Amino acid sequence: MVFTVTALIVFVFAACVQSLHRDVVLKSFKQGNAFKVIAGLHNFDHNLVKNIAWSATEGGATHIDIACDPELVKLAKSISSIPVCVSAVDPNLFVHAVQAGADMIEIGNFDGFYDQGINFTADDVIKMTKDTRVLLPDTPLSVTIPHTLSLSEQITLAKCLEDCGADIIQTEGKMSANLAGLGVQEMIELAAPTIASAYALSRAVTIPVMCASGLSDVTAPLAIAAGARGVGIGSMINKLPNRQQMLLAVAAISHSIGRSSSNTGTIDNKMKLQLEVPQELITTATSLAPSNMLGC
Repeated sequence: MVFTVTALIVFVFAACVQSLHRDVVLKSFKQGNAFKVIAGLHNFDHNLVKNIAWSATEGGATHIDIACDPELVKLAKSISSIPVCVSAVDPNLFVHAVQAGADMIEIGNFDGFYDQGINFTADDVIKMTKDTRVLLPDTPLSVTIPHTLSLSEQITLAKCLEDCGADIIQTEGKMSANLAGLGVQEMIELAAPTIASAYALSRAVTIPVMCASGLSDVTAPLAIAAGARGVGIGSMINKLPNRQQMLLAVAAISHSIGRSSSNTGTIDNKMKLQLEVPQELITTATSLAPSNMLGC
C-alpha cells in the first residue's frame, strides 16, 4: 500500500514537472513574441552552432533550433539558457535528442531538402507527426507546412496537424537566401509568401503559428502583425561570419518585435560602429514596429 501511494506521488510530481516545462517552452508563443534562431537542419558544425547558441541567448531570442543530434544538444545546452529545439524529418531521431536535453522538437525546416529535389506531401507530414506523437506524446512539437503546397492545401494540413497534437505550426516561403545587400523592398518581396501563409493559417487554427523562411528585422514585425505568434530566422544570422555580427542581427530582430537583448551592454553604439553590419540591420525595424506592438 505504501509503495502504491509513493509511486502515485512520484507519478503526479513528474507529470507536474512535465507540464511546467511545457508551459515554459511555449510561453513566448502564447505571449505572441517568440523568436527562434535557426542553425539549420543539416548544420553539424559544432563551432558554428556554438556561436549561434551564444548570440541567440545574448541577443534576446526565445529559442534556438539545431540539427537533431544528441551531442549538438548537449553543446547548445551548455551555452544557452533558452529552450533548445531540434529539427528532423525522421521521428526516431527525436528520442535520443530529447533524452540528451532537447526541450522542443520540430518536424521540418525542409529548405535543405529542396536543393536535393526532395519534396514533402501533406500525407508525409501527417505521418511524421503521428509517428512522432506515438514516440513523444508530451514533448512540445512544432510542425512545418511545406510552402510547395497551395494555400488551401496548407490550411487543410494545418487543421489536421492541430488534431494530431501539434503545438506549433511553422510556415515557410521561398528558400533561405543571403539577405546581405538586399534593400527594404526586396526583403519584403522575399518574405511575402511566408507572411501570407502565416496570415491564412493563424486564422484557421487555434494553436500558435510561427512564421519562418526569408525573414529579417525588416519583415519580422510584419509577420507578427499578420497573425504569427513568433518568427523563425536562420539565414540572416547563421550565414554571418562571426558571432559578434550574429549577436547584432539577433538583437536587431529582437528589438523589431518588441523584445530586448539580455546583455545590452554588449551591443552598445561603439560596437555597432566597429562592426561591418549594414546600418539597415540595426535601425530599419525600429521605424516599422509600433511601440505598443505585442503589448510590450
